Amino acid sequence: MNKKTVILIPCYNESATIEKVVRDYREAFPGAEIYVYDNNSTDHTDEIARKAGAIVRYERKQGKGNVVRSMFRDIEADCYIMVDGDDTYPAEDAIKLANEVLNNGVDMAIGDRLSSTYFTENKRPFHNTGNRLVRALINTFYDAKVKDIMTGLRAFSWDFVKSFPVCSKGFEIETEMTIFALDKNMKLAEVPIGYRDRPEGSVSKLNTISDGMKVLKTIGTLLRDTKPFAFFTWISVILLLITTAFFVPIYIDFLHTGLVEKVPTLIMVSMLGIITILCFFTGIILTSLRKNQKNEFERSLTTMRLIRESQRQQENQIKED
Repeated sequence: MNKKTVILIPCYNESATIEKVVRDYREAFPGAEIYVYDNNSTDHTDEIARKAGAIVRYERKQGKGNVVRSMFRDIEADCYIMVDGDDTYPAEDAIKLANEVLNNGVDMAIGDRLSSTYFTENKRPFHNTGNRLVRALINTFYDAKVKDIMTGLRAFSWDFVKSFPVCSKGFEIETEMTIFALDKNMKLAEVPIGYRDRPEGSVSKLNTISDGMKVLKTIGTLLRDTKPFAFFTWISVILLLITTAFFVPIYIDFLHTGLVEKVPTLIMVSMLGIITILCFFTGIILTSLRKNQKNEFERSLTTMRLIRESQRQQENQIKED
């Protein structure tokens, strides 16, 4: 049975590059359907993409995360190639990612820019720093060795696309994808790819500060949700250190004088101590719940696969009849 590959291109005001991107990916994947999801562009990106041969659809909620949610819900395929519409990712590199998904059973193949030309081609130094910071945080918390967290070129399996709950609204979606794959123990592969800076006339939609803060917030939120014991234990340790720092002088004074002179401080320290204990046990309880959630995820994924296989068999039977 031939496996279906689709190209997904989320776009917002990419009129300067979208035609070339569509044509390049049409040449690299001659049998694939190419979908351009327009996100309220005002520069006729949709018209240019349609003339270039893409299937154009629309997502009115602003933000890349909202676009990805629609793409993943709408499209059925065996391999999904998602690429930015800014012509920074060579189409021939995407073939290597598709091969990982179709032939090697990979759930998410990541196009690794940072091991090749990214730091020399990218002209925004704060973006380079941000990429390193996000990579270090995720690899530390999830005991991973992912080289490029924020890349805009990825390939996905059907299992990943249909089980991934998109929560992000904007550019933090890449971080969410990576953490989801690591947390759910999905099979990942990284393939070094080329990267070229945006051509003249093409403008980045990323805001280094605001989008960077959203990414960091996303990491914190997902760390709380996926690793509650580590998250709340760290909070407990910090609170314990603060509590100790305030309590020790009070206790020393009490040993010398037999009196507690800083009663309000002692009350505050007592409250912090109670919160410290509550945080620690909150982490323990949520960790137990997380284990049940992971078991349920595996069962639901198995059910989804069985349903899909049954649908395929029915379709094949109809074709034969």
